[in-house]
Amino acid sequence: MDYQAFFRGALDDLRDQGNYRVFADLERHCGNFPNATARGEHRGEVTIWCSNDYLGMGQHPEVLAAMHEALDRAGAGAGGTRNISGTTHDHVLLERELADLHGKEDALLFTSGYVSNWAALGTLASRIPDCVVLSDALNHASMIEGIRHSKAERMIWKHNDLEDLEAKLASLPLERPKLIAFESVYSMDGDIAPIKEICDLADRYNAMTYLDEVHAVGLYGPRGGGIAEREGLMDRLTVIEGTLGKAFGVVGGYIAASAELCDFVRSFASGFIFTTALPPAVAAGAAASIRHLKNSDAEREAQQANVAEVRTRLDALGIPHVENPSHIIPVMVGDPVKCKYISDILLRDHGVYIQPINYPTVPKGTERLRITPSPVHSQADIDHLVAALGDLWTQCQLARMPMAAQ
Repeated sequence: MDYQAFFRGALDDLRDQGNYRVFADLERHCGNFPNATARGEHRGEVTIWCSNDYLGMGQHPEVLAAMHEALDRAGAGAGGTRNISGTTHDHVLLERELADLHGKEDALLFTSGYVSNWAALGTLASRIPDCVVLSDALNHASMIEGIRHSKAERMIWKHNDLEDLEAKLASLPLERPKLIAFESVYSMDGDIAPIKEICDLADRYNAMTYLDEVHAVGLYGPRGGGIAEREGLMDRLTVIEGTLGKAFGVVGGYIAASAELCDFVRSFASGFIFTTALPPAVAAGAAASIRHLKNSDAEREAQQANVAEVRTRLDALGIPHVENPSHIIPVMVGDPVKCKYISDILLRDHGVYIQPINYPTVPKGTERLRITPSPVHSQADIDHLVAALGDLWTQCQLARMPMAAQ
C-alpha cells in the first residue's frame, strides 16, 4: 500500500467537499481581546467573533495576575501526574472552588473538557455493572467517545425529546442501572435542554443524570454555575461536567458530584490517573476567574446585551440565524464551499474572523458561521460585523429572511 498516496487522497476528498479545515494563525493581544493579528495567508489586524472565550476572561487582569503570581511562586509545570507529585495546592484550591460553584461535595480536575467527559463517562458506564447509557442524539463527540469506550449498552434518544427518552427508560427494568447523559446548552444550535423534566424522568425511572455544562458555566446563574444553577436544579443532578477553557478563559475540564463518585472516578479513570497534571499557574488562573465570576454579573449582563444587539441587527438585514435562548448565534449558510468562501472574505477584506462550521461538526446542508458576541466587543465592532455580513450576503446572492423587506 502507498500510505502517503492514501493520506493525500483522503485529504483531497475533504478539499473537494469543502470540508478541509484550515487553521487561522492568530496572535491574540494581551488585554485587548477580541483584537488579534492574523499571520499566514491573510495577514493583518482582525476582530475575533467566534471565540469560546465567551466573556474575555482569558485577558482579565485578575486572571493574569493570579497566573503570574503562581508562575513566580511554583514554576512552570506540575511535575507529574496527580498521583505522583502533581497535586499542588493550587489544584486543591481549584477543586474546592468548583465544588462550591456547583453546590457539590467534591470536584475532580482534568486536563480538558474533552478528557473529563471521555474519562468520567467511560469509567462510570464501564464500572457500574450492567449500566445502560441514554445519550441525547446531539451530545458532543467527547461524550460519545466516552460512552463508546465504556462498551456499555447505549440508547440514543431524540434531541431534547422527553417522550422518546421516557419510552426508552420505560423499556428497561426499573432496577437496572441507568445513566442519562445530556448537555445544557448545545454548542452548534444554541438550544437548551429541559433539565427539570429530564431530572423528573430520572427520579421516576431510577436513573443517574450526567449534565455537560461546558457552554454554560460562567455564563448563566447568579454565580456562573450554569443553566442548572439558574433554574435551581444543581442538587438534582448526579454529575455536572464543565470546562475551564471557555467562559473561564483558561484550560481544563472537571466534574462536580458527591465525594464518593469523584473518588471513584479518581481511582479508576485511566484518563485521570496516567496523565500529567495541569500547571499550577493554569489552576490558579482558573480559580481566580471562577471567584471573580461568582461575584460579578457585569460580564454576563454586557454579553447578553451584545448578543441581543447582534440578533436585532441581523434581523433588520434579513441575515438568517437560528433563534435560540442562548448566547450562540448560528448564521446559516447551508453550503460548505460558500461557508468557507464567506469566512475567507470576511478575514481577508473586512478583518473579521469567524471560522466556518462544516460537516462533520454539523450535518451536511446546515453549514454555518457560529458567532459568539462577548462583553468586550464594542458598538463599532458590531457595526462593522453587520455591515460586512450584509455586503457578503448580497455579493454571494444568498437568501435573506422576510424581515429585510420591512
